[in-house]
Amino acid sequence: MSPSVMNTEDAVRRRYEQGAQKVEIELCCPTTYNPALLDAIPQEVVERDYGCGDPTKYVNAGDTVLDLGSGSGKNCFLACQVAGPSGRVIGVDFNDAMLDVAQRNAPEVARRLGYANVEFRKGKIQDLRLNLAEVDTWLKANPVQSASELAALEARTAEMKLARPLVEDDSVDVVISNCVLNLVRAEDKKQLFAEIFRVLKRGGRAVISDIVCDEEVPQHLQQNAELWSGCISGAFREDLFLEAFENAGFYGVQILERMENPWRTVEGIEFRSVTVAAYKGKQGECREHKQAVIYKGPFRQVVDDDGHVLRRGMRVAVCKKTFGIYSRAPYKDSFAFVEPLIPVAKEEAKLFPCTSGMLLRHPRETKGEDYSLTTEAIADCCTPGDSKSGCC
Repeated sequence: MSPSVMNTEDAVRRRYEQGAQKVEIELCCPTTYNPALLDAIPQEVVERDYGCGDPTKYVNAGDTVLDLGSGSGKNCFLACQVAGPSGRVIGVDFNDAMLDVAQRNAPEVARRLGYANVEFRKGKIQDLRLNLAEVDTWLKANPVQSASELAALEARTAEMKLARPLVEDDSVDVVISNCVLNLVRAEDKKQLFAEIFRVLKRGGRAVISDIVCDEEVPQHLQQNAELWSGCISGAFREDLFLEAFENAGFYGVQILERMENPWRTVEGIEFRSVTVAAYKGKQGECREHKQAVIYKGPFRQVVDDDGHVLRRGMRVAVCKKTFGIYSRAPYKDSFAFVEPLIPVAKEEAKLFPCTSGMLLRHPRETKGEDYSLTTEAIADCCTPGDSKSGCC
Protein backbone atom coordinates (compact mmCIF):
# COMPACT_ATOMS: atom_id res chain seq x y z
CA MET A 1 0.00 0.00 0.00
CA SER A 2 1.39 3.45 -0.94
CA PRO A 3 0.71 6.66 1.02
CA SER A 4 -1.75 7.81 -1.68
CA VAL A 5 -3.71 4.54 -1.44
CA MET A 6 -3.76 4.98 2.34
CA ASN A 7 -5.42 8.36 1.60
CA THR A 8 -3.04 10.62 3.46
CA GLU A 9 -5.25 13.68 2.94
CA ASP A 10 -8.13 12.00 4.74
CA ALA A 11 -5.84 10.92 7.57
CA VAL A 12 -4.55 14.47 7.98
CA ARG A 13 -8.03 15.97 7.77
CA ARG A 14 -9.45 13.68 10.46
CA ARG A 15 -6.45 14.13 12.78
CA TYR A 16 -6.58 17.91 12.62
CA GLU A 17 -10.36 18.02 12.92
CA GLN A 18 -9.83 16.27 16.25
CA GLY A 19 -7.06 18.75 17.04
CA ALA A 20 -9.48 21.63 16.44
CA GLN A 21 -11.96 20.15 18.92
CA LYS A 22 -9.47 19.32 21.68
CA VAL A 23 -5.76 19.76 22.26
CA GLU A 24 -3.57 17.05 20.65
CA ILE A 25 -0.39 16.99 22.74
CA GLU A 26 1.40 14.55 20.40
CA LEU A 27 1.17 17.05 17.54
CA CYS A 28 3.18 19.63 19.48
CA CYS A 29 6.91 20.15 19.07
CA PRO A 30 8.38 22.34 21.86
CA THR A 31 8.59 25.90 20.50
CA THR A 32 8.87 29.32 22.09
CA TYR A 33 7.17 32.46 20.81
CA ASN A 34 7.35 36.13 21.72
CA PRO A 35 5.11 36.36 24.82
CA ALA A 36 4.26 39.99 24.09
CA LEU A 37 2.74 38.94 20.75
CA LEU A 38 0.85 36.04 22.30
CA ASP A 39 -1.08 38.41 24.58
CA ALA A 40 -3.26 39.51 21.66
CA ILE A 41 -4.23 35.95 20.72
CA PRO A 42 -7.19 34.12 22.34
CA GLN A 43 -6.28 31.01 24.33
CA GLU A 44 -8.39 28.75 22.11
CA VAL A 45 -6.11 29.60 19.19
CA VAL A 46 -2.88 29.19 21.16
CA GLU A 47 -3.89 25.79 22.55
CA ARG A 48 -4.75 24.43 19.11
CA ASP A 49 -1.54 25.43 17.39
CA TYR A 50 0.58 22.49 16.23
CA GLY A 51 3.86 23.93 15.03
CA CYS A 52 7.55 23.07 15.29
CA GLY A 53 9.20 26.48 14.94
CA ASP A 54 8.54 30.19 14.61
CA PRO A 55 8.88 31.50 11.05
CA THR A 56 6.95 34.66 12.01
CA LYS A 57 10.05 36.19 13.61
CA TYR A 58 11.46 36.60 10.08
CA VAL A 59 8.53 38.70 8.85
CA ASN A 60 9.23 42.41 8.22
CA ALA A 61 7.02 45.44 8.79
CA GLY A 62 4.77 46.08 5.81
CA ASP A 63 5.10 42.56 4.39
CA THR A 64 2.32 40.77 2.59
CA VAL A 65 2.49 37.35 4.27
CA LEU A 66 1.07 34.01 3.16
CA ASP A 67 0.82 31.28 5.81
CA LEU A 68 0.49 27.79 4.35
CA GLY A 69 -1.54 25.43 6.51
CA SER A 70 -2.64 28.22 8.83
CA GLY A 71 -4.64 25.93 11.12
CA SER A 72 -6.07 27.74 14.16
CA GLY A 73 -4.54 31.00 12.91
CA LYS A 74 -1.84 31.44 15.55
CA ASN A 75 1.02 32.11 13.14
CA CYS A 76 -1.16 34.52 11.15
CA PHE A 77 -2.02 36.42 14.31
CA LEU A 78 1.66 36.57 15.27
CA ALA A 79 2.74 37.62 11.78
CA CYS A 80 0.09 40.33 11.51
CA GLN A 81 1.59 42.08 14.54
CA VAL A 82 5.10 41.97 13.09
CA ALA A 83 3.88 43.13 9.65
CA GLY A 84 1.87 45.87 11.36
CA PRO A 85 -1.09 47.87 10.07
CA SER A 86 0.66 48.50 6.74
CA GLY A 87 1.13 44.75 6.19
CA ARG A 88 -1.30 42.02 5.26
CA VAL A 89 -1.58 38.35 6.21
CA ILE A 90 -3.36 35.56 4.31
CA GLY A 91 -3.87 32.14 5.89
CA VAL A 92 -4.64 29.11 3.70
CA ASP A 93 -5.96 25.81 5.04
CA PHE A 94 -8.29 23.10 3.74
CA ASN A 95 -9.58 21.89 7.11
CA ASP A 96 -13.01 23.36 7.85
CA ALA A 97 -12.74 22.81 11.61
CA MET A 98 -9.43 24.66 11.83
CA LEU A 99 -10.66 27.45 9.56
CA ASP A 100 -13.67 27.86 11.84
CA VAL A 101 -11.42 28.37 14.88
CA ALA A 102 -9.29 30.93 13.02
CA GLN A 103 -12.17 32.87 11.49
CA ARG A 104 -14.14 32.88 14.72
CA ASN A 105 -11.22 34.45 16.62
CA ALA A 106 -10.05 36.93 13.97
CA PRO A 107 -12.44 39.74 15.04
CA GLU A 108 -11.26 39.46 18.66
CA VAL A 109 -7.61 39.70 17.61
CA ALA A 110 -8.45 42.76 15.49
CA ARG A 111 -10.22 44.35 18.47
CA ARG A 112 -7.22 43.81 20.75
CA LEU A 113 -4.76 45.16 18.17
CA GLY A 114 -6.86 48.04 16.92
CA TYR A 115 -6.56 46.98 13.28
CA ALA A 116 -7.61 44.09 11.03
CA ASN A 117 -5.11 42.80 8.47
CA VAL A 118 -5.71 39.02 8.47
CA GLU A 119 -7.93 36.90 6.25
CA PHE A 120 -8.34 33.16 5.88
CA ARG A 121 -8.98 31.27 2.65
CA LYS A 122 -9.86 27.64 2.01
CA GLY A 123 -7.49 25.77 -0.26
CA LYS A 124 -4.80 23.13 -0.57
CA ILE A 125 -1.29 24.47 -0.14
CA GLN A 126 -0.09 22.44 -3.13
CA ASP A 127 -2.73 24.09 -5.36
CA LEU A 128 -2.91 27.76 -4.44
CA ARG A 129 -4.92 28.59 -7.56
CA LEU A 130 -8.08 26.74 -6.53
CA ASN A 131 -10.45 28.40 -4.07
CA LEU A 132 -12.11 25.47 -2.33
CA ALA A 133 -14.76 27.70 -0.73
CA GLU A 134 -15.93 28.61 -4.24
CA VAL A 135 -15.87 24.91 -5.18
CA ASP A 136 -18.03 24.09 -2.13
CA THR A 137 -20.56 26.74 -3.10
CA TRP A 138 -20.74 25.48 -6.68
CA LEU A 139 -21.15 21.86 -5.56
CA LYS A 140 -24.11 22.71 -3.33
CA ALA A 141 -25.96 23.94 -6.41
CA ASN A 142 -24.47 21.35 -8.77
CA PRO A 143 -23.97 18.02 -7.01
CA VAL A 144 -21.85 15.53 -8.94
CA GLN A 145 -23.59 12.21 -9.56
CA SER A 146 -22.36 11.20 -13.01
CA ALA A 147 -19.30 11.26 -15.22
CA SER A 148 -20.71 14.12 -17.26
CA GLU A 149 -21.32 16.15 -14.10
CA LEU A 150 -17.75 15.37 -13.02
CA ALA A 151 -16.53 16.75 -16.33
CA ALA A 152 -18.56 19.89 -15.70
CA LEU A 153 -16.92 20.24 -12.27
CA GLU A 154 -13.46 19.84 -13.77
CA ALA A 155 -14.22 22.51 -16.39
CA ARG A 156 -15.56 24.81 -13.70
CA THR A 157 -12.54 24.42 -11.43
CA ALA A 158 -10.21 25.06 -14.38
CA GLU A 159 -12.10 28.29 -15.05
CA MET A 160 -11.92 29.28 -11.37
CA LYS A 161 -8.16 28.75 -11.23
CA LEU A 162 -7.60 30.82 -14.34
CA ALA A 163 -10.04 33.67 -13.67
CA ARG A 164 -10.02 33.89 -9.86
CA PRO A 165 -6.92 32.23 -8.38
CA LEU A 166 -6.94 31.79 -4.62
CA VAL A 167 -3.50 33.43 -4.48
CA GLU A 168 -2.27 35.40 -7.50
CA ASP A 169 1.15 35.20 -9.13
CA ASP A 170 3.92 37.42 -7.74
CA SER A 171 1.69 38.80 -4.97
CA VAL A 172 3.42 37.86 -1.69
CA ASP A 173 6.55 39.18 0.06
CA VAL A 174 7.07 36.18 2.32
CA VAL A 175 5.58 32.69 2.48
CA ILE A 176 5.68 31.09 5.91
CA SER A 177 4.60 27.66 7.09
CA ASN A 178 4.88 25.85 10.39
CA CYS A 179 5.09 22.05 10.35
CA VAL A 180 2.72 21.53 7.42
CA LEU A 181 4.70 20.77 4.25
CA ASN A 182 5.48 17.26 5.49
CA LEU A 183 1.74 16.48 5.55
CA VAL A 184 1.43 16.84 1.76
CA ARG A 185 1.46 13.64 -0.32
CA ALA A 186 4.84 12.74 -1.75
CA GLU A 187 3.56 12.96 -5.32
CA ASP A 188 2.33 16.55 -4.72
CA LYS A 189 5.44 17.97 -3.08
CA LYS A 190 7.13 19.12 -6.29
CA GLN A 191 4.02 21.09 -7.20
CA LEU A 192 3.91 22.47 -3.64
CA PHE A 193 7.33 24.10 -3.99
CA ALA A 194 6.44 25.36 -7.48
CA GLU A 195 3.34 27.04 -6.03
CA ILE A 196 5.37 28.72 -3.28
CA PHE A 197 7.69 30.07 -5.97
CA ARG A 198 4.79 31.20 -8.17
CA VAL A 199 3.03 33.36 -5.59
CA LEU A 200 6.17 35.10 -4.31
CA LYS A 201 7.17 38.46 -5.71
CA ARG A 202 10.59 38.80 -7.27
CA GLY A 203 12.91 39.37 -4.32
CA GLY A 204 10.47 37.62 -2.01
CA ARG A 205 11.36 34.79 0.34
CA ALA A 206 10.03 31.62 1.89
CA VAL A 207 10.66 30.93 5.57
CA ILE A 208 9.53 27.43 6.45
CA SER A 209 9.65 25.54 9.75
CA ASP A 210 9.16 21.81 9.30
CA ILE A 211 10.14 18.35 10.48
CA VAL A 212 13.01 16.62 8.68
CA CYS A 213 14.68 13.25 9.16
CA ASP A 214 18.27 12.02 8.88
CA GLU A 215 17.38 8.87 6.91
CA GLU A 216 14.76 7.87 4.36
CA VAL A 217 11.44 6.88 5.94
CA PRO A 218 10.72 3.24 4.98
CA GLN A 219 7.49 2.28 3.25
CA HIS A 220 5.95 0.50 6.23
CA LEU A 221 6.14 3.73 8.26
CA GLN A 222 4.70 5.71 5.36
CA GLN A 223 1.67 3.40 5.48
CA ASN A 224 0.94 4.39 9.10
CA ALA A 225 -1.83 7.00 9.13
CA GLU A 226 -1.09 8.11 12.70
CA LEU A 227 2.59 8.69 11.96
CA TRP A 228 1.82 10.49 8.70
CA SER A 229 -0.72 12.83 10.26
CA GLY A 230 1.64 13.26 13.20
CA CYS A 231 4.35 14.87 10.99
CA ILE A 232 6.60 11.78 10.96
CA SER A 233 6.03 9.58 7.92
CA GLY A 234 5.93 12.43 5.40
CA ALA A 235 9.01 14.20 6.72
CA PHE A 236 11.65 15.29 4.22
CA ARG A 237 15.15 13.91 4.47
CA GLU A 238 17.09 16.93 5.61
CA ASP A 239 19.32 17.37 2.56
CA LEU A 240 16.42 16.75 0.17
CA PHE A 241 14.34 19.43 1.91
CA LEU A 242 16.95 22.04 1.00
CA GLU A 243 17.33 20.58 -2.48
CA ALA A 244 13.58 20.91 -3.10
CA PHE A 245 13.84 24.71 -2.79
CA GLU A 246 16.82 24.77 -5.15
CA ASN A 247 15.00 22.60 -7.71
CA ALA A 248 12.03 24.99 -7.64
CA GLY A 249 14.25 27.92 -8.65
CA PHE A 250 15.09 29.47 -5.29
CA TYR A 251 18.54 30.77 -4.36
CA GLY A 252 20.27 31.57 -1.06
CA VAL A 253 18.76 28.53 0.65
CA GLN A 254 19.96 28.41 4.25
CA ILE A 255 19.17 26.75 7.56
CA LEU A 256 18.21 29.47 10.03
CA GLU A 257 17.50 27.15 12.95
CA ARG A 258 18.06 23.46 13.57
CA MET A 259 16.97 21.50 16.63
CA GLU A 260 20.09 19.93 18.14
CA ASN A 261 18.38 16.91 19.71
CA PRO A 262 15.70 15.00 17.78
CA TRP A 263 12.05 15.69 18.57
CA ARG A 264 11.27 12.02 18.06
CA THR A 265 13.19 8.89 17.09
CA VAL A 266 11.35 6.07 15.35
CA GLU A 267 13.11 2.81 14.55
CA GLY A 268 16.44 4.58 14.84
CA ILE A 269 15.48 7.42 12.46
CA GLU A 270 15.81 10.89 13.99
CA PHE A 271 13.14 13.53 13.36
CA ARG A 272 13.86 17.16 14.24
CA SER A 273 12.66 20.66 13.46
CA VAL A 274 14.46 23.03 11.11
CA THR A 275 13.64 26.52 9.87
CA VAL A 276 14.82 27.24 6.33
CA ALA A 277 14.87 30.44 4.28
CA ALA A 278 14.99 30.63 0.46
CA TYR A 279 14.79 33.55 -1.96
CA LYS A 280 13.20 34.21 -5.35
CA GLY A 281 14.71 36.46 -8.00
CA LYS A 282 17.70 35.05 -9.85
CA GLN A 283 15.77 34.61 -13.10
CA GLY A 284 16.42 37.03 -15.96
CA GLU A 285 19.11 38.36 -18.30
CA CYS A 286 22.75 38.83 -17.33
CA ARG A 287 24.04 42.28 -18.41
CA GLU A 288 27.54 43.76 -18.17
CA HIS A 289 27.74 46.90 -15.99
CA LYS A 290 31.46 46.69 -15.08
CA GLN A 291 30.65 45.70 -11.49
CA ALA A 292 32.70 43.47 -9.22
CA VAL A 293 32.40 41.84 -5.82
CA ILE A 294 35.07 40.86 -3.32
CA TYR A 295 34.34 37.88 -1.13
CA LYS A 296 35.49 38.74 2.42
CA GLY A 297 35.87 35.21 3.80
CA PRO A 298 36.28 33.32 6.08
CA PHE A 299 36.47 30.45 3.58
CA ARG A 300 39.25 30.50 1.00
CA GLN A 301 36.80 29.84 -1.82
CA VAL A 302 33.06 29.34 -2.22
CA VAL A 303 30.71 28.44 -5.07
CA ASP A 304 27.22 29.97 -5.34
CA ASP A 305 24.00 28.35 -6.57
CA ASP A 306 24.80 29.21 -10.20
CA GLY A 307 28.35 27.88 -10.13
CA HIS A 308 30.13 31.24 -9.73
CA VAL A 309 33.47 30.69 -7.97
CA LEU A 310 34.41 33.38 -5.45
CA ARG A 311 37.96 33.49 -4.08
CA ARG A 312 38.59 35.38 -0.87
CA GLY A 313 39.95 38.90 -1.49
CA MET A 314 39.75 38.75 -5.30
CA ARG A 315 37.71 41.09 -7.49
CA VAL A 316 35.27 38.86 -9.32
CA ALA A 317 33.29 40.16 -12.27
CA VAL A 318 29.53 39.67 -12.02
CA CYS A 319 26.49 40.75 -14.01
CA LYS A 320 24.14 43.44 -12.71
CA LYS A 321 21.58 40.83 -11.63
CA THR A 322 24.09 38.85 -9.57
CA PHE A 323 25.52 42.08 -8.14
CA GLY A 324 22.03 42.97 -6.92
CA ILE A 325 21.45 39.52 -5.44
CA TYR A 326 24.73 39.64 -3.51
CA SER A 327 23.80 43.13 -2.27
CA ARG A 328 20.77 41.74 -0.41
CA ALA A 329 20.14 39.12 2.25
CA PRO A 330 21.45 36.53 2.80
CA TYR A 331 24.72 37.44 1.05
CA LYS A 332 25.36 41.15 1.62
CA ASP A 333 27.52 40.83 4.75
CA SER A 334 29.93 38.47 2.97
CA PHE A 335 30.98 40.88 0.21
CA ALA A 336 32.53 44.24 -0.59
CA PHE A 337 30.98 45.84 -3.66
CA VAL A 338 32.80 47.69 -6.44
CA GLU A 339 30.80 49.95 -8.74
CA PRO A 340 32.31 51.43 -11.94
CA LEU A 341 33.55 55.01 -11.75
CA ILE A 342 31.33 55.82 -14.73
CA PRO A 343 28.00 53.93 -14.65
CA VAL A 344 27.09 51.87 -17.71
CA ALA A 345 23.80 52.97 -19.25
CA LYS A 346 21.14 50.30 -19.46
CA GLU A 347 20.86 50.61 -23.24
CA GLU A 348 24.64 50.19 -23.58
CA ALA A 349 24.97 47.14 -21.35
CA LYS A 350 26.01 44.06 -23.30
CA LEU A 351 25.17 40.47 -22.45
CA PHE A 352 27.43 39.17 -19.69
CA PRO A 353 28.94 35.65 -19.91
CA CYS A 354 27.40 34.53 -16.63
CA THR A 355 28.74 30.99 -16.68
CA SER A 356 30.13 28.81 -13.93
CA GLY A 357 33.70 29.42 -12.83
CA MET A 358 35.54 32.60 -11.84
CA LEU A 359 35.95 35.67 -14.04
CA LEU A 360 38.26 38.25 -12.49
CA ARG A 361 37.73 41.99 -12.90
CA HIS A 362 40.86 44.16 -13.30
CA PRO A 363 40.57 47.39 -11.26
CA ARG A 364 41.06 49.40 -14.49
CA GLU A 365 37.80 47.96 -15.81
CA THR A 366 35.90 49.82 -13.12
CA LYS A 367 38.14 52.92 -12.84
CA GLY A 368 38.82 53.32 -16.55
CA GLU A 369 42.03 52.79 -18.55
CA ASP A 370 42.95 56.49 -18.39
CA TYR A 371 42.35 56.87 -14.65
CA SER A 372 45.39 58.71 -13.19
CA LEU A 373 44.05 60.60 -10.18
CA THR A 374 46.43 61.48 -7.34
CA THR A 375 45.00 62.60 -3.98
CA GLU A 376 46.10 63.59 -0.49
CA ALA A 377 45.43 61.24 2.42
CA ILE A 378 41.79 61.38 3.50
CA ALA A 379 41.23 63.45 6.61
CA ASP A 380 38.82 61.17 8.43
CA CYS A 381 40.71 57.87 8.40
CA CYS A 382 40.70 57.72 12.20
CA THR A 383 37.95 56.00 14.11
CA PRO A 384 35.31 58.66 14.89
CA GLY A 385 35.95 60.13 18.34
CA ASP A 386 39.35 58.42 18.68
CA SER A 387 41.97 61.17 19.00
CA LYS A 388 44.63 58.82 20.42
CA SER A 389 44.96 56.31 17.63
CA GLY A 390 47.50 58.41 15.71
CA CYS A 391 46.42 56.86 12.41
CA CYS A 392 46.58 60.21 10.57
